[in-house]
Amino acid sequence: MLLGQDKIEVDGREIRAAEKTYWMLNKPRGVVTTASDEKGRETVYDYIGEGEGWLAPVGRLDKASEGLLLLTNDSEWAARVLDPARHVAKTYHAQMAALADEALLEALRRGVRDGGDFLRVELVRELRRGERNSWLEIVLHEGKNRHIRRMLESLGIEVLRLVRVAIGALELGDLGKGESRKLSAAEKAAVESWNRT
Repeated sequence: MLLGQDKIEVDGREIRAAEKTYWMLNKPRGVVTTASDEKGRETVYDYIGEGEGWLAPVGRLDKASEGLLLLTNDSEWAARVLDPARHVAKTYHAQMAALADEALLEALRRGVRDGGDFLRVELVRELRRGERNSWLEIVLHEGKNRHIRRMLESLGIEVLRLVRVAIGALELGDLGKGESRKLSAAEKAAVESWNRT
């Protein structure tokens, strides 16, 4: 045994620290971001490979939201990604039950007060529109609980779908709904970067 290194053994077997692991999941709508659910609903853990050990979500997506969710056993890395001071961007596509106009986009940029919170977006633009609804791309640096839904609802607009499509420079890409996989080292680094303007 090398000097300065301690070993932990249980019943004569050496216990080693778990290898750090980083996962991405395309969370389906209706799935909750908890380890277990008292109502018996599906959780994100139903979509992660067996035998991966303890993993925790990096932030949350509410039950009605879908898209990119990260999970890891590296709590320090998760804290860095979630730290508002680091400005790691989260990019969403939101379908709303109204047609976007410049006044709405400007209201989202200026921000709204809701329940004691000041909510605003970093960037917003219209992606496409149908006859009665529009899709917006919205970027947040700091996300409060139900941030986008609360903003639009406070402006009298219903959110029909909300999909997180990127965290930092890591994009959801073609990962199928309900699919999960480990991140590469380059993808892990991309999570911490912000280069979308």
